[in-house]
Amino acid sequence: MENMSISQQRLHKLEIKKLKNIKDFCISFESKNLTGILGPNGYGKSTILHALACCFQPPTQEQKDYKFSDFFLPSPDALWKGSELKLVHTYRQTVGKSSQSHENVEQIYGKSSDRWKPIYKRRPTRNVHYFGVDSCVPLIESEKRNVKINYSTENISKGIIATILEKASYCLNRQYTAYNIHHPGKGRMFIGVEANGIRYSALSMSAGEQKIFLLLEKVFKAEKNSLILIDELDLLLHDLAMKNLIEVISKRAQDYNLQVIFTTHRESIVELSDLINIRHIFGTPEKTLCFDETKPDAINRLTGIQPRLIEVFVEDDLAIAIIKKVAGQLRISKHVSVQRFGAATNCFTVLAGLRLRGEDCDNSIFVLDGDIYRTQEEQQKRLEAVLTGNDEQAILLRESSLAKIKCLNLPENTAPEKYIHSIIIRLEDTDDEERNEIIEVAKQIIAVDNSHKFVDDIIQRLDWNRDVGLSKIIDLISSTQEWTNYVSNIHDWLTLKKALVQETIS
Repeated sequence: MENMSISQQRLHKLEIKKLKNIKDFCISFESKNLTGILGPNGYGKSTILHALACCFQPPTQEQKDYKFSDFFLPSPDALWKGSELKLVHTYRQTVGKSSQSHENVEQIYGKSSDRWKPIYKRRPTRNVHYFGVDSCVPLIESEKRNVKINYSTENISKGIIATILEKASYCLNRQYTAYNIHHPGKGRMFIGVEANGIRYSALSMSAGEQKIFLLLEKVFKAEKNSLILIDELDLLLHDLAMKNLIEVISKRAQDYNLQVIFTTHRESIVELSDLINIRHIFGTPEKTLCFDETKPDAINRLTGIQPRLIEVFVEDDLAIAIIKKVAGQLRISKHVSVQRFGAATNCFTVLAGLRLRGEDCDNSIFVLDGDIYRTQEEQQKRLEAVLTGNDEQAILLRESSLAKIKCLNLPENTAPEKYIHSIIIRLEDTDDEERNEIIEVAKQIIAVDNSHKFVDDIIQRLDWNRDVGLSKIIDLISSTQEWTNYVSNIHDWLTLKKALVQETIS
């Protein structure tokens, strides 16, 4: 029989019909090598990692083989019957000299009786490394002896160790010069290091320091194409150390085609969204929702109280400036809260989350920039993906939700920043010299590699704070003829709501 090998594995998404407290859930791991999963406690962040760990079999017997019973131990209160999930992945299979790529392969797992299916030998093959919260326990706390501990020390000088020392020094802003293995006997071993001329073992390490070294060792010793799962990556680490660690892991993942998926409660990782797929999860009684590339604003709203009577959800800070201007023109700014949901797809997920919680959203709208999901047909399709069901109640819920979605009126196939720029460069000089400078700078911007730069570059060239710059630019275009049509859908809706918050002036 010819030798067969599996390589170039890539995990695309995980769908969970039911597992623990997760229901009707889908999470994508496109398009970066790192995915950070955020969300309130109790909604299933760790469960996602546990499920992924069990979905693969290791290529060799030397590798750890995670079983569903390792994480989902049967008990009188939890037999896990009815659990079902689906994995979508790509891999390359080589037999002898022949090689074939298998794209977007689906693998279904579940437990309908006493055993999980498929049998473990029929799972796809991939190196998986799981790093759980228990790995973060300081060694001294797990050491039961309270007498002197004797151990021999072995200095490790392999090239990979030198790299780990270098990266740990960067993460912790401390110069490490040696990496040791200590042998206290009975086959046990633990790590040690040298820094600033002082040699010490993991028994004397801080919990965060120990975690950094253990994580780096796992990441840098992982085989190409491995899947690395880290529960609570931020635990025990201060913010800068965590961000430095993410940068190091991202570079290694790129070089070795690793996929790294981690959970965290640290919202500051959204600042590293250029390196990480940001995924927020939130649970309702009917469904577990996943938000792609969103900011904390919308999630906080789902878990909190509506701050003001009128509520507008938008994609980004440019849209915030637009909504605030419209509200200001109607003299109702103090009654309007504006919250970001991030990527356009999150518009439908946030709306679904609020409706599934039982909120009528009578005083809320969800504003799209107008460059995608322009038509009601497209919006209806997205709502059907997050508000499922064919019964009369589900249909009515989708119909009433559709009315909550409004679009800014953009020309077809035009990004909002490009449209705003096009309005500015057609303006003549005014009596306001500050506005004239905006027009002058805008006319100098001819071509950009990213449509956002049509606005970003104006702000940068004028050396403005971003919020201030957006406000000044929106102030300028709000004086043009194009403004009325551009914001008409939002203006009309806010005008109807004005009666709720202001007495009619006769």
